[in-house]
Amino acid sequence: MTSVQVRMPADFPGGFMKRFWFATVVTVTLVWSSAVQASEFADLAAERLSAYIQVNTQNPPGNETRGVEFFAAIFDEAGIAYETAESAPGRGNIWARLEGGDEPALVLLNHMDVVPADLRYWSSNPFGGAIQDGHVYGRGALDMKGLGIIQLQAFLALHASGVRLNRDVIFVATADEEAGGAYGAGWLVENRPEIFEGVGYLLNEGGGGTVIGEDTVFSVELTQKVPLWLRLIAHGNPGHGSTPQVETAVTRALRAGDRLATTRFEARAIPAVQAMFEGMAPYQTEQIAARYADIASAVKDPEFMHYLQLTNPGHHALLRNTCSLTGMQGSSKINVVPTEAIIELDCRLLPDQNPDEFIEELTHIINDPSVTIEKIMGFTPAVSTPDNPLFQLIEETYDRHFPGSVVVPGVATGFTDSHFFRDLGIVSYGFSTTVVPGPDRRGVHGNNERISVENMTRGTEVMIDLLERFTRY
Repeated sequence: MTSVQVRMPADFPGGFMKRFWFATVVTVTLVWSSAVQASEFADLAAERLSAYIQVNTQNPPGNETRGVEFFAAIFDEAGIAYETAESAPGRGNIWARLEGGDEPALVLLNHMDVVPADLRYWSSNPFGGAIQDGHVYGRGALDMKGLGIIQLQAFLALHASGVRLNRDVIFVATADEEAGGAYGAGWLVENRPEIFEGVGYLLNEGGGGTVIGEDTVFSVELTQKVPLWLRLIAHGNPGHGSTPQVETAVTRALRAGDRLATTRFEARAIPAVQAMFEGMAPYQTEQIAARYADIASAVKDPEFMHYLQLTNPGHHALLRNTCSLTGMQGSSKINVVPTEAIIELDCRLLPDQNPDEFIEELTHIINDPSVTIEKIMGFTPAVSTPDNPLFQLIEETYDRHFPGSVVVPGVATGFTDSHFFRDLGIVSYGFSTTVVPGPDRRGVHGNNERISVENMTRGTEVMIDLLERFTRY
């Protein structure tokens, strides 16, 4: 805590004016002190991210307990109590709580695991955390160790300020998000439900800013397409590869896969997507701006939908259910016709789609009783509303730090751990305080992932500001 001495003029009058003078100076001192602290924590963010990236939590296998140890050492130094739990050997989770008043608690959620990185295609060690050219390089810089550190530094700053909070603030770092969260957020919800009792709000990955033309545009994720991972199992008679059969498990699997690959599911725009497209309309070319502004009508035009799929497949995917054929498996030997052949599907459903009805639809499309559908993983849909004090404060905070910026509600084609908490009725937003250039976004799950030092510093300052305003009495 930074402090200053206050000296009043010797001839200053007493009574009310003296008390007013003292209160005014103390208020100014506290504001100045808070700003100094924010700067101190923000200035350390990039360096701390560099150290965090060097903690290898590549999933698989995860080894997130290494990340738990990283955070535990920081909390020990800061004098913050915390708890940890392993859902399986090496699959650690950690959480810490700053206690406050009776307002619904706020969770800062982040995941410690990162996807694999192929060293052959990186210009530097993906687990080296190099700081060069004004950027921090490494796997997780954007997804999502960078945001995790921004949350951490803001959490530490809030603790160090010593101010009275109107609600609990809980920092939660989890395992396994990149593989579905079964060892992380999902496990905590099932096995440590007390962490989330009294929680009303949650901030997680999924949003953020970018520059379009002369405008800074921020997306705050409200919902996401629902993953439904399926396995098609085609059955047939085994045999020798030298004696071709009329039909085999492999040919049945190929036919089923082709029927699904060539299917275009009904195009439609749910309300959250309509709001997102309307917000993005001013940043489109004149050719399609009007279509974005009235996307509910535009989806009925096959030519527009084809154009959108070619030019912006991410936006196109928000307008219909999709299935990607991502894996195939047949015989383990080239000269053996297998009994079974398998195709794996990554299907993403619009949030209002019933998964069981969708599987039934796939069964009709495949139209082959020798092909069965097995569910690997599926989540339930949920949407968070923007009509609440936190969303309004997010808009105000963006405008305060990025004057003239635009905020649009977002819908993610991928998924995050937020769905676990939306299922509990917790308002959950994908929210980031960084502005990432378009080319750098390709580093997410790609090569040479990086985030600028400026983003880490400024992003931490913005996050601190948001937390202080949302949690102070």
